[in-house]
Amino acid sequence: MKIVVTGAAGFICGYLVAELLEAGHEVIGLDNYSKYGPVRRSYDNHPRYRLVEGDAKDAELLTELAADADHIVAGAAMIGGISYFHEFAYDLLAENERICAATFDAAISSHKLGRLQRITVISSSMVFESAAVFPTPEGAERTSPPPRSTYGFQKLATEFFAKGAHEQYGLPYTIVRPFNCVGIGERRALRDTDVMSGNVKLAMSHVVPDLVQKVMRGQDPLHILGDGSQVRHYTYGGDLARGIRLAMESEKALNQDFNLSTAQSTTVRELAELVWRKVNGPDRPLRLVSDPPYEHDVQMRVPDVRKAREVLGFEATTSLDEVLDEVIPWIREEIQAGGI
Repeated sequence: MKIVVTGAAGFICGYLVAELLEAGHEVIGLDNYSKYGPVRRSYDNHPRYRLVEGDAKDAELLTELAADADHIVAGAAMIGGISYFHEFAYDLLAENERICAATFDAAISSHKLGRLQRITVISSSMVFESAAVFPTPEGAERTSPPPRSTYGFQKLATEFFAKGAHEQYGLPYTIVRPFNCVGIGERRALRDTDVMSGNVKLAMSHVVPDLVQKVMRGQDPLHILGDGSQVRHYTYGGDLARGIRLAMESEKALNQDFNLSTAQSTTVRELAELVWRKVNGPDRPLRLVSDPPYEHDVQMRVPDVRKAREVLGFEATTSLDEVLDEVIPWIREEIQAGGI
């Protein structure tokens, strides 16, 4: 397929582009480097990859790119760590709506021309922000109370964009919901502000790089948000990319939605213990300090992963232990380079 990927320089889409190229597809990436600034990827010079530097809100540019594409991946979004949900509460809604509308306008136009076969929407586990059923199955986003954060609410809106475009224009879609992506390539965003966690600045991305960089900087006792009982499913970016590709390629995924995640639950305390042992060894005792949590720090995020396994044959196979063996050396290099 010839695939347009918006937000191609982002965290998850960085893994996805590499996966799509490895599978033999042609990829046109679109990004304006607004989050991290210019970044280099291993596939920048791949013969089947072309990066277009541009704004995903530019409907005219997107329409031009989509006119010759088989598939669009709606991956561009303004996104950040937990503090982002508060600091940019309006922008997360307004900017992401503009991006979403431009992307779907382009997809509908190309589909009308008989070219575009499908749009794949990268949604978020945050659509389940208010869920009370665990493991949370697909469909719970329609029966749960609406998300409390503007980011979660807007991600739910992207799913309704897909359903609305299908209902009115017959545009085929697939919705994928990554859960807590972890891996390399997630740096401090340009719009991040300095927030202290004890004596160390938060990395302002997500909990894994935050904890790793604090332990590496020698923080003791180690500061965590809340009491550490929050449950997450930390899923390797390479596994998520494979799941997204399988959904894109599967006819069974047409007009369907999928939770993409590891099946393994981990508390923040368990994560802190694992990071501490990998950096400091088995003998140094771990001491934790609980900082006040943010309002939108969801306590339980546990997906039902059966549908992806049964329909797509997808399972996330990379353990958190293996992920940390990749992430910790990378964060060490980023600290030395001033990237985190």
